Amino acid sequence: MSVDLSKLKKDFPIFERKVRGGNSLVYLDSGATSQKPNSVIEAESNFYRTVNAAVHRGAHLLAEEASQAYESARANVASFIGAKDNEIVFTKSATESLNVIAYALGNPNSRINIKSGDHIVVTEMEHHANLIPWQQLAKRTGAVLSWLSFTQDGRIDLSNIDQIITSKTKLVAITHQSNVFGTILPVEQISKAARAVGALVVLDACQSAPHFPIDVKTLDVDFLVFSGHKALGPTGIGVLWGKYDLLEKLEPAIYGGSMVDSVTMESATWISAPRKFEAGVPNMAQAVGLSAAVDYLNNVGMDNVAKHEHELTKNLLAGLASISGVDVIGPLDLKDRGGVVSFTVDGVHPHDVGQVLDQYGIAVRTGHHCAWPLMRKLNLVGTTRASFHIYNNIDDINQLISGIEKVKSYFKVTK
Repeated sequence: MSVDLSKLKKDFPIFERKVRGGNSLVYLDSGATSQKPNSVIEAESNFYRTVNAAVHRGAHLLAEEASQAYESARANVASFIGAKDNEIVFTKSATESLNVIAYALGNPNSRINIKSGDHIVVTEMEHHANLIPWQQLAKRTGAVLSWLSFTQDGRIDLSNIDQIITSKTKLVAITHQSNVFGTILPVEQISKAARAVGALVVLDACQSAPHFPIDVKTLDVDFLVFSGHKALGPTGIGVLWGKYDLLEKLEPAIYGGSMVDSVTMESATWISAPRKFEAGVPNMAQAVGLSAAVDYLNNVGMDNVAKHEHELTKNLLAGLASISGVDVIGPLDLKDRGGVVSFTVDGVHPHDVGQVLDQYGIAVRTGHHCAWPLMRKLNLVGTTRASFHIYNNIDDINQLISGIEKVKSYFKVTK
């Protein structure tokens, strides 16, 4: 059953502007960053207007109100993913969140850590942000990095999972939804294999948390990250969720004010999680803005968000199938698939596809999508990618399909 969310477009002021050639904006790049509703813009702006002060530091009214707003945001984000308040760490991005985990696990003073000879498992679908930190952790510690592959149709290949996740595996770090294929991975199945050997599980939820319901308890993972700017929220704010007992066992990766319990000239001790991971004055206004984004998404209903994007994906896949010379890179059906669709146009470089579409006001992503190993395996220089959120509608899909036909005409693609 489809869900009509077309009326929500009016809540996003960016769609009031015109772009190249006086065209209305058709924004199909939410996989890179989402647009922001008025309520989020106002929440961040009002923080600066009315309560701006450093949180957890002053005894005056503004500091008290700022701290309350910040901690309320933490509680709201925790509820959004089925977590506890003291399990949410605010960072500047999902990338930073992943690096915080990697550095903490590489610290020999952490009560859980990665050592020489341990195995770290990722997938060939990973965004660089969930690959390079683990590469570097393996390099620093002498651990071994291995990976699960993918099938020809863009699904995760679990045929050899027992050979990849073994008794030597201490950490499994996977994406929830591929930012190239749109594939939703079977997290529970992979987590079960990790649990069987006592490995920790890190989940990159950047492409999932903004688009369908997330519950960390159901997923059975140990850490989860996502970014605010992809979830209708501000830039400069990321989320790191971790089980509280695990967070307490990890050493922080960044040091400074606000995260200490006691300091002498020779040593220091840390306050409890989550604040021991939040050194310095945090991203206060951005956290408040993210909380407003969570309110907005909750008001729409994450099930409705998922249904809406499912319908858009269905229409785009059907439209692309009708155009000769266009190949979808990823699953061709809707099973375990999100609103990210990558494609190629025969004989036309993805950047050229994107530039022609831009002339008609259609914004898509082109290139390797921070997934070079995946592209190399596919023997592609890149793809053109359309990705959705709640402000998109069927007219956007139709304009993209029409735009692709114009790309073919411009480059005289006859296939």
